[in-house]
Amino acid sequence: MFSVIFPGQGSQSVGMTKELYDNFSYVKDLFKEADDVLGYSISKTILEGPKEDLNLTENTQPAIFLSSYSIFEMIKKESNINLKNAKYFAGHSLGEYSALAASGSLDFKDAIKLLNQRGKAMQAAVPLGTGGMIAVLGVEIKEINNLLEENMNNYKCYIANDNSNGQIVLSGLNSDINKFIETLKVKKIKNIKLPVSAPFHCKLMDKATFIMNNKINNTNFKKPNNPIISNVTASETQEIEKIKDLLIKQIESPVRWRESVIYMIKNGVTNFIEIGPGKVLSGLVKRIDKKINVNNINKLEDLSDIKLND
Repeated sequence: MFSVIFPGQGSQSVGMTKELYDNFSYVKDLFKEADDVLGYSISKTILEGPKEDLNLTENTQPAIFLSSYSIFEMIKKESNINLKNAKYFAGHSLGEYSALAASGSLDFKDAIKLLNQRGKAMQAAVPLGTGGMIAVLGVEIKEINNLLEENMNNYKCYIANDNSNGQIVLSGLNSDINKFIETLKVKKIKNIKLPVSAPFHCKLMDKATFIMNNKINNTNFKKPNNPIISNVTASETQEIEKIKDLLIKQIESPVRWRESVIYMIKNGVTNFIEIGPGKVLSGLVKRIDKKINVNNINKLEDLSDIKLND
């Protein structure tokens, strides 16, 4: 039994899916369609860069979706893997939109438009340079919660991603994050400041929630063909209204990726296929459960390496 998973921000690189763009007319058509919907050349940004433009959140989000969806279409057309047989579809943050589009819940054009709007709204939610994110390594979420509680009068940081055992990402204002880093230094806890331009998945994104509430509710969703695992609940749903509500809540809620993977494994999943640029999620799944079989597909030759366990 397998699940299909789609990556989020941080997986992008200039030139991703260029091989598919050069070789398959249907991928070229998707890139052109995306350019037409957005009114500018996201294709050029993906294929040629510069990296600084690709890393702007309003570009990164539709770019990763376009790349992931192109790979998804390539698998459907060039392999005998029947992705409709997946027990679940899931994605990390913006990857949830990829999962919804791939499962037939969200139209391709609507998804790319929503992600461009989502990127703009999230970027504009706090003034540029005032907020950020930090990855904390080697400790469990309980210890982080205790530290935040002990220091709640000194600074306010929020758990943004519970990614895997020993990898937790926090968001906050830079002034608060810097104070939190000092606490971590005293405790000798390893941390990495992330190269992002805003504090995602926390209460500081409330302005983005307000904007996206309207955009999401005015978009047509269908019942997905496969159950979707929500980042907010770490459990499955196929209910249209619930999906929309959870996408809105997702903007300010932590991404419960570790719990999502555990939920899928507990419900019989023994294989994961990561579809999209990079291999971030494959690494996280392996950290959560070493016994699980993980395949990553982002180029044509990856199709011949796919091995699904019984």
